[in-house]
Amino acid sequence: MSKYTFGTLPDGNEVSLFLLKNSRGYTAEILNYGGTIRSLNVPDRNGKIIDVVLGFELLEEYVADQTYIGALVGRYANRIANGTIEIGGEHFQLSINNGKNCLHGGFNGFNKKLWEVTGHTTNSLQLSYTSPDGEEGFPGNLTVKVAYTLTEKNELKIEYRSTTDKPTHINFTQHSYFNLSPASDMTIANHFLQIHSDSYLPNNEQSLPTGSFETVSQTPFSFVELTKIGDALASNDIQMKIDAGINHSYVLKTQNSNVLKHAVRLVSGESGITMDTFTTEPGIHIYCANYFDGQVVGKSGKPYAKYAGICLETQHFADSPHQPHFPSTLLLPGQEFTSTTLYAFR
Repeated sequence: MSKYTFGTLPDGNEVSLFLLKNSRGYTAEILNYGGTIRSLNVPDRNGKIIDVVLGFELLEEYVADQTYIGALVGRYANRIANGTIEIGGEHFQLSINNGKNCLHGGFNGFNKKLWEVTGHTTNSLQLSYTSPDGEEGFPGNLTVKVAYTLTEKNELKIEYRSTTDKPTHINFTQHSYFNLSPASDMTIANHFLQIHSDSYLPNNEQSLPTGSFETVSQTPFSFVELTKIGDALASNDIQMKIDAGINHSYVLKTQNSNVLKHAVRLVSGESGITMDTFTTEPGIHIYCANYFDGQVVGKSGKPYAKYAGICLETQHFADSPHQPHFPSTLLLPGQEFTSTTLYAFR
C-alpha cells in the first residue's frame, strides 16, 4: 500500500490518500477525510483501466463539496423528518440542513470529518471516528469503524462496525457516484440497471418516504430485469418528477438481518464493465445526480452534468425513527451494529 499527502485542512491537519491494489490491476484511492473513495480503477472489456467513480483533483474541492461525492455518510444517511427523534420519551432536535429536515447527518456529518487511520495494508484501510454526544443533535458517544478492502475477487468490500454509550439512531452509507464508461458517456442514461427488488418507497414532496411499500410493477421504477436507465428517467410519472429523477429507496428486506444479498447489477454496454452490489442492509437508495448541472467540475476539469453518475447507497430507510414498521435504526448500549457492502466488478 502507498500513502501520499493529499492536502492540508483549514485547521492545519494533514489529509492522506491511500492507494489500495490487488494483483489483477484494480486500484482504489481513499482519503481519510470523509472516508472518501477518490478513484476506483477497473479494466474495461479491452483491458483499458477506467476510473468508475466521480471525484475531485484537490482537497479544497472536497471540503467545499455539498454533493457527498465519494464520502462516508452518517450519523444518519438520508432524511429524518423535521430533524427530530424521540427515544425513551426524550425529544432530540437534530440539525436542519435540508428544508425542514435533517439530511445525511446534518451540516458537518461523517463526510466532513478527518477519520483516524487504525490500520492499512497493500489492499486494505481501516478508519475510525468517534462522534461525540450531542454532535448535530444526536445523543450518545458513537464509535464507528469502517474497513475498505480491495479483494482478489475484484470486489471493493466495505465493513461497518459501531457502538454507542446512549440509545441513538444510526444509518451509514457510502455515497460514491458511479459511471462505468466516463470517457464516452457523460451521463449514466445509457447504462443498464437491475435491482433485485419488487417494491420501493414512494416519496412525498419533501423527498421523505410516505411510509408505504409499493410494487414496482407497471411503474418506471421497475428494474426487475436489466433496463436502460434513461428510459426510466424520461418518464412523466409523478414520483419521477418530485426529484427530477430517481431518488428512491428499494426494499431488499423488511427486517434486519446479517445475510449478504445481491441487490443491484449495473452494466455499461460501452465499456463492457458489469458491477454487482451486495449488502446486508435492508435497502438500497438509488440517486442519479439529478441536481448536477455542470457547475460541479470534477477530475481532469470535467463538468458533471445532470445524471453524470449513479449512487448505489446501501442503507436502512429514510425517516425510520418515525416509521415503526421499517427495520429499526435504534442502536443501544451494549450492542454492536455491523454491516457489509460489496461492489464487485467483472
